[in-house]
Amino acid sequence: MDKFYNETLSKLETSITETVIDADCSVERIEAVIHLIVECLSEVKKYILKRGFKNTNEEIRFFKYQKPAIVAKLIYYNAIYKIETKKPYGAKPIRKYLNKELKKLKRFFDNNLDFYKYYRSNNSFLDEKMFLRGNHDIKLWLDTYYFQSDQSFSTSHDYKVAKIIANDLIQVYIEDQLYNKFQKNKSKAPKNLKWTGSKVALIELIYSLHYQSVFDNGSKDIREVAQYFESAFDIDLGNFYQTYLELRNRKMNRTKFLDALREELIRRMDKQDEK
Repeated sequence: MDKFYNETLSKLETSITETVIDADCSVERIEAVIHLIVECLSEVKKYILKRGFKNTNEEIRFFKYQKPAIVAKLIYYNAIYKIETKKPYGAKPIRKYLNKELKKLKRFFDNNLDFYKYYRSNNSFLDEKMFLRGNHDIKLWLDTYYFQSDQSFSTSHDYKVAKIIANDLIQVYIEDQLYNKFQKNKSKAPKNLKWTGSKVALIELIYSLHYQSVFDNGSKDIREVAQYFESAFDIDLGNFYQTYLELRNRKMNRTKFLDALREELIRRMDKQDEK
């Protein structure tokens, strides 16, 4: 099951990337992407109905994680299609329109807060009722959509999971639209940013980025990367290699700064989810 799913998803994502070239989300390209996703779902449905599941764990995993990952793409691109085709003319009407779309996302979040908490906390005690076919509980935040769906290929909450995933992407899209159209021209980026953290923290960050090969696919030497950061932040890192050796030799907290970054980012995300 996992092998078929992973290959199918990979093929779909490659096709989407090839269709939406250079982030060109024209209406015609979005239509083509929606067609690709619908075909993919049809293929997955045929496979599932023919093969079935080995056990309840496999079925739960499919309807909780795997199917929603594909359906979320369909919801996302369909939403973008509607946004682009219904978008009014003029800066003020567009801003008002996009903010109204953001409010719709917030309304869905507010109306499904309990399920958001359940899903994002990785709880599983209700999974058998939510993600097994024909096992729904009407008390558990059911949408009318479920009763109209093909229940041989749906559970009571797989679509809601897909909506959560898609809405996050839609929010990013709308906020990017608002920024690109109404904020970029209002303020110029600062010419210089000053690094106010410690040099050790910056060196830790530089090495972690370098080892992820995010600069020119890893073709740059660590010295070139360090020199770039020194120039960008007007800072002298000194003997950065010696500092890195000291980081390696730490018995504890070898990645103190990176751990703090991760913890703070998650804390802020959780706080924003609660709004």
